Amino acid sequence: MTAIPKTHRRVVLVNRPPGEPAESDFRVEEVAMPEPKHGEVLVKVAYLSLDPYQRGRMRDAASYSAPVGLGEVMTGGIVGEVVKSSNSRFAVGDIVEDRLGWQEYAIGGAASMRKVDAALAPISTANGVLGMPGMTAYFGLLDVGQPKPGETIVVSAASGAVGQVVGQIGKIMGCRVVGIAGGAKKCTFVTDELGFDACIDYKAEKDLDAALRAACPNGIDVYFDNVGGEITDAVLRNINFFARIALCGSISQYNATGPSMGPRMLGTFVGKRARAQGFIVTDFAGRYEPAMRQMGEWIRSGKLKYREDVVQGIDKAPRAFIGLLRGENFGKLLVKM
Repeated sequence: MTAIPKTHRRVVLVNRPPGEPAESDFRVEEVAMPEPKHGEVLVKVAYLSLDPYQRGRMRDAASYSAPVGLGEVMTGGIVGEVVKSSNSRFAVGDIVEDRLGWQEYAIGGAASMRKVDAALAPISTANGVLGMPGMTAYFGLLDVGQPKPGETIVVSAASGAVGQVVGQIGKIMGCRVVGIAGGAKKCTFVTDELGFDACIDYKAEKDLDAALRAACPNGIDVYFDNVGGEITDAVLRNINFFARIALCGSISQYNATGPSMGPRMLGTFVGKRARAQGFIVTDFAGRYEPAMRQMGEWIRSGKLKYREDVVQGIDKAPRAFIGLLRGENFGKLLVKM
């Protein structure tokens, strides 16, 4: 067994940025190693998940989850190994996943902590395709989007942790899938590696409406929205009657200091009889187990592929997170400890 050090590093929030976060809004600090109490375990973190929702936790505003307090460890999902246990559900050596924050070691053991089967796939996937992003894609598309064979699905941020899974599930369901991503390299990955039917490079296209009409000759039946803003406005101008819009995120707006100006699209929903529904992945927590089994089968059969973007070291987390909000990552963004 690896010796447990006396101290470890963690990242805490020190400022609430009004716009784009800066590295100075975080502090990397070294603290004493915690000791698990009755019912708790000490986890050595292997991978930390960086995700867009964490930007919302930096604001002191009412939301579906409490904000991170100043001086507190930044929230985030982790996968790691139990190195001390005072909880009968977990043994030393178990690989576990939970939202324990940006730190090298963490105290866990709550009901939300789950064991990870390291034989199923690399353990990093517990923060990605076989974790929160994968479940977001699975339930957001199938339950909220309700795709039918032959329909056209458009997914924004198509090369990201959620978008890449949404599109592949859409293909499994027998749909035409069109991605929207930033840059030729990401678009090539989406079509050539993931099997999307087309991908629009929003950074290169001068007329997004025309590009959508060309890629979606039969219109758009399902839109999986990860970005909001002008991209979503363009998609909504091209939806079909009775289209379904799954509202997952609005990463283009997360650093905004005020409301963005642009077309007001609510009238579209009236004329097209379309439905838009926001959702949070934990709405479906009671159904994770069968969904995970299905996703695992698709991975083993080669129907579902994934890409990870891994940076090394807890001290790199703030800079990598800022890059995530700028769209600099390519795939599911993880910090390897």
